[in-house]
Amino acid sequence: MMSMENRSKVNEFILTGLTDAPELQVPLFIMFTFIYLITLVGNLGIVALISWDSHLHTPMYFFLSNLSLVDFGYSSAITPKVMSGLLKGDKVISYNGCATQFFFFGAFVTTESFLLASMAYDRHVAVCKPLHYTTTMTSTLCVHLASGAYLCGFLASSIVIGNMFSLSFCRSNIVHHFFCDIPPLLVLSCIDTHITELVFFILGSFTAFFPFLVIFTSYLLIFIAIVNIHSAEGRQKAFSTCASHLTAVSIFYGTIMFMYFQPSSNHSMDIDKMVSVFYTMVIPMLNPLVYSLRNKDVKNAFRKAVKGQQLQLGHIFP
Repeated sequence: MMSMENRSKVNEFILTGLTDAPELQVPLFIMFTFIYLITLVGNLGIVALISWDSHLHTPMYFFLSNLSLVDFGYSSAITPKVMSGLLKGDKVISYNGCATQFFFFGAFVTTESFLLASMAYDRHVAVCKPLHYTTTMTSTLCVHLASGAYLCGFLASSIVIGNMFSLSFCRSNIVHHFFCDIPPLLVLSCIDTHITELVFFILGSFTAFFPFLVIFTSYLLIFIAIVNIHSAEGRQKAFSTCASHLTAVSIFYGTIMFMYFQPSSNHSMDIDKMVSVFYTMVIPMLNPLVYSLRNKDVKNAFRKAVKGQQLQLGHIFP
């Protein structure tokens, strides 16, 4: 990292943040603190719940626990720094801190897209090949799929960081965003960025479209299977097994498509910042709510955990 730092004429960046309006600093700090606390409790709570309840030791919940860890990870890469900037007014981030922030954010977001694809494949097997589910979705396959998701995420992020921070930043050190993202950093480079942008485009296309293709194909086959189910009850049951995951996929990819697949002439910095808030802070908060509120198994496990805790407290304080 030091060799990269020597190539740059800046050793720190200044994040412009979400707003310069003083009257909004405290309300935004309170709001983001509330969001982060829900993200923390919700995601780590799901991980703990799945680990605690043996009835949730299935492929679907194995992937869900990893998804929760990833949501917590990339929210934690961004939100605490934003909260610090709002509370203290400190918008300076070191060169290495900027690289580290984007590395973990990029790694966890990419990992999430591959985990969502793995979960889609799991739902495809559950609906389309229910008799072969246990022999297909073995613990070994699940571990391999999850490990592959993390490997792709951290490898892709390493390539991005290697290309991004080999550039020379000498025009300015002001990043017009609330975190270190690719577009606002590229405009600060004083050397040609065409090759870097091409690498990002190829890598981004693979990490976004390959998981999306897996998800789309899986749900197309699921839809065909559901249509061929004769009873309304059977169709409802098959759809209910996919509802939470489909909701999470729609939120995740809908936000990304809105952010990155609109004409550049339609881009507004303020709108981009608001959308970025949604996918860096709000989505990690929503996912545990989506899976807990729409999932009977998770709700039952939570009730059992609360009841068990009450019994323990009853023994301690009779």
